[in-house]
Amino acid sequence: MTKEIKNRRSIRKYTDKSVEEEKIIQLIDSARLAPSGMNAQPWHFVVVKSQSTREKLVEAAHNQKWMLSAPVFILCIADIAARIDGTEVITVDENSPQVELKGVIGDTSIAAEHIQLEANNLGLGTCWVGWYDQKDIRPILNIPSDKYVVGIVTVGYAAESPEPRPRKKIEEILHNEKWRTSFFKVNLFTVFF
Repeated sequence: MTKEIKNRRSIRKYTDKSVEEEKIIQLIDSARLAPSGMNAQPWHFVVVKSQSTREKLVEAAHNQKWMLSAPVFILCIADIAARIDGTEVITVDENSPQVELKGVIGDTSIAAEHIQLEANNLGLGTCWVGWYDQKDIRPILNIPSDKYVVGIVTVGYAAESPEPRPRKKIEEILHNEKWRTSFFKVNLFTVFF
């Protein structure tokens, strides 16, 4: 397992140090290389450094004040138009039925995770924020109604070093060939391989 995966933590306290522009570009470049269904690459990213805009985003994200310690927010936005043909006007939100929306959200989530892992590689901390409503976030950044804000990634130099959070054991999440509802307390290789 790579150190970026093993050492990644959700950071909620950042130093005052600015994030270098070349590192921000490197984060977006790492996201650009993420896989996507049909190679649609349905993602867009809005980098926000302005204090006043970050304050508005924090308010829209249920007033999670800790976010303001991060000098950079990267909004990861899914574009359903990358997966559908036509010119009809579509509005997407938390209740949209379009199956394509689920695909572009998944693809954009992968790109956002690329940002987080590359940030760890560059010595930066991040935290994924997803608690907000589309109707509250979109107007702040003029995001059209046919785009879906998948997440806000806060970025900066960590001012904390959280311990690893508990994780389920592999035998609790791994199923071999079909779903099982009970697990046996035996050697992993005996059960699954």
